[in-house]
This record gives sequence, structure tokens and C-alpha cells, in this order.
Amino acid sequence: MAIIKEIDVGQIQETTARLCQEAATLLPDDVLEALRTAREKEQAPLARKVLDQILRNAELAGENLLPLCQDTGTAVVFLEIGQDVHIVGGDLHEAIKRGVGEGYTGGYLRASIVEKPFSARVNTKNNTPPVVHTEIVPGDRLRIRVLPKGGGCENMTRFTIMLPGEGKKGITDFVLRTVEEAGGNPCPPVIVGVGIGGTSETAMLLAKKAITRRVDQPHADAETAEFEQELLEKVNALGLGPQAVGGRTTALAVHIETHPTHITSLPVAVNLQCHSARLKEAVL
Repeated sequence: MAIIKEIDVGQIQETTARLCQEAATLLPDDVLEALRTAREKEQAPLARKVLDQILRNAELAGENLLPLCQDTGTAVVFLEIGQDVHIVGGDLHEAIKRGVGEGYTGGYLRASIVEKPFSARVNTKNNTPPVVHTEIVPGDRLRIRVLPKGGGCENMTRFTIMLPGEGKKGITDFVLRTVEEAGGNPCPPVIVGVGIGGTSETAMLLAKKAITRRVDQPHADAETAEFEQELLEKVNALGLGPQAVGGRTTALAVHIETHPTHITSLPVAVNLQCHSARLKEAVL
């Protein structure tokens, strides 16, 4: 019989608060390395200058524990809960909410969330409530990932349902059109998350989850990984470049996640992540 592991909500709250502050100030190593590599390969003088500024900004943020960007984003939290875990001491989602509130106020991060989105739009003052995605997985661990999602890149999200016959060409055209129309709004170089298949909400979530993968990690499926590389080359051939000043570095990576879908449908979602690709995680 499996042994149930108990995790107290106080530990979850404390961990979430810490992750919010770390994510806002410390750029992941894989993203930093991708930016350095892009700087080495970039040929356009203005694009190189922009990449130098991005790297210097990340350095200063890390040294002084200051936000990488003044927009510290919507707190998107991914929870992977082991089926042998028992949450004790209170409500899980309330603990996540309190943790986000503590992390944003204690870290002096900008509060960007408003209530009543189509009317009063009153600021909640502590960047809560977060957006929480929960998945039950095998095991006895709780994995918490905090993804602060800036408004500039999130506003460029796009979704469509194609006819199945449009296939890879239709997907390619849609991704390229989305990136090109977004221009400098998502603060390139971006990470392009593409969700394909399932239903409308499945594709949208897959696209968001795709941007949480390490930029140096291609998809495990060889065909999908090949398509990712094809799309990356075509996105960078657009010539938008860093902060849309021109150049060959429009995207650091293209990540695709898929799900089986209905015979009549080809749902496709695109979610862009800015060069401050903030993500921190902990496992309890």
C-alpha cells in the first residue's frame, strides 16, 4: 500500500512567495545562455546593442534583486500534485493565493491585477488572485512552477481552428503571421509556444505550457522536434530581431505541444513569451 505524504499549506504558501520573488528577479540559466548565444551569432549592429542591454539588465536585476521588468505580470502557477500527496492545514488554492500576495508585496513587485475586468477594474493591490493550473500525477511530490506572464506578450496570444487539410502549412502560416503582427509588443526575442490539437481550451493551455520548457530542450518526439526547428528558422527569417529593431534573433525557441483531436478539427494556439522568460519552480 502506498504511503501518503502530508504537505502543510504553510510550506506551500512560503514556497510560492519565494518563487514569485525569484522569478521576477532571476532569469533562468537556459534563457541567459540562449541570449548570449544569440548575441554571438547576431550580425545587425543595433540588434547586438539591444541584446547587450538585455543581458546587462538581467545581470543588474540578479545582483540587486530588482525586477527584470517593471511589468511583473500575471502570476500563473502550474501545480503537479502527486496522487500520494495529502495537503493538510487548510485550502491549497488559498495557500497559493496568499503566497502570491506575500511574494508580490514583500518583494515590492508591481501589482497588475484588477477585479471586475469589464467594468470597475479596481487593482487588487497584491497581484492576486493568480491563475492556477492543477494536474494530478503519479508519485508523492508537489511541483510548483511560477510563471509571471507580462501583459505585452500575453496580449499577443492567438487561437484558431483550422480545417484538417490545412496541416503543417496552415500551422506555419498562422505562427508566422502571429509573430509578425505582434511586432515589438511581446519584447522579442521571444519564446514561441504552440499548442496543437485537443479542443479550444486544450490548445490554449498547451501553448502556455510549451513556453515553460527549457529553451535548449527540443520535443521528445522526433517529428515534432523537427517541426519546431523548421518554425524557428522561419520565424527568425522574418527579420524582426530583438525589440523589433531588425536582425536575425526574433525568437530564442519554438516549442510545440500536441494532443489528439477530433477528425473535423485542427485547433492551433500561439502563446508568446518575452525575452524576460521568467520561471521558477520547487518540488516539495
